[in-house]
Amino acid sequence: MEEWIADQKEQKPVVLLIDDNEEILDYLAGDLKSRYTVLTAHDGAEALQVLETAFVQLIISDVMMPHIDGFAFCERIKSSLEFNHIPLILLTAKDTLQSKIQGLKTGADAYIEKPFSLEHLYVQMENLLEGRARLKDFYARSPLAHINSMAYSKMDQDFLENLHGHIIRNLEDTDLDVEKPALLMNVSRPTLYRKIKSLSGLAPHDIINLTRLKKAAILINEGNLRINEVAGLVGYNSPSQFKRNFLKQFKISPAAYIDKVTAAFNRRQEDGMH
Repeated sequence: MEEWIADQKEQKPVVLLIDDNEEILDYLAGDLKSRYTVLTAHDGAEALQVLETAFVQLIISDVMMPHIDGFAFCERIKSSLEFNHIPLILLTAKDTLQSKIQGLKTGADAYIEKPFSLEHLYVQMENLLEGRARLKDFYARSPLAHINSMAYSKMDQDFLENLHGHIIRNLEDTDLDVEKPALLMNVSRPTLYRKIKSLSGLAPHDIINLTRLKKAAILINEGNLRINEVAGLVGYNSPSQFKRNFLKQFKISPAAYIDKVTAAFNRRQEDGMH
């Protein structure tokens, strides 16, 4: 098994701007490109084509557009397994309460009225992106955090539980890769890759390795197995490789983690005696 590099290379978040007004599109893209990688589309139909080929982390869409308007586009995105996790901000000149309610009902994560300040838009964008980043980091760095902690919706939760179940059932397979979960879940490899990458920030083979390490943490917590036995049960041929990966991911060695678990158990026992 190849060593897993847990830290991901930092890149600019990819933002998709959708507006049929070329001037507004150019203005926003010009301002945002210093902080983000910006892709553009002129309506919902064109935006769907962009999403099929690009890894988008945030969508900003106008409401009044030809072909597929912002409300219809948002509803389509939020009902799609492949894209529903992407945060979406709707921009609109409609300032009625009913239009706001309609936007939120379609699943929009934020709703901004025109004219708006760029500072307001930036704050909304950063809040959405940082919130998701915190969830990803919590899951990756916390040995016992469940995969559901990254879910943004019931659809995501069902997807993650299904994925987790297929990985866990095949954990002892040292050659386990994305092919098997994709086949069992009846989704294409590109769809599975995009969904896992978007929800976790990890490639599928990395989420498999992280699942191995988290299962190892659970087995260590149960306190009945030696480290070498745990390594074998979660699909590692090399105990030394397992120890290196565990330390790299959780910033604590398996032996130190055992000591930590044992100390916590002893404290609970002592507290129960008083």
